[in-house]
Amino acid sequence: MMPLVLANIGEENLIYRVGGSPEVKKHLADIGFVPGGRVSVVSSIGDSIIVKVKEARVAISAELARRIMVQLAL
Repeated sequence: MMPLVLANIGEENLIYRVGGSPEVKKHLADIGFVPGGRVSVVSSIGDSIIVKVKEARVAISAELARRIMVQLAL
């Protein structure tokens, strides 16, 4: 298990846990970051990460990506 910020570009990962305050968890859940969901990093630009989650591409900060724990999908 690792934070999303450390995931390799192009690899599909399973979301294991989402951390943070209740407001942060709700915000991330609203855009598709829920345990059991799949996510992959598309690119990393500066302090932002573009990810594919629920068939959409979303940009999140590296700080938020550190709160999302993932494991490599098999």
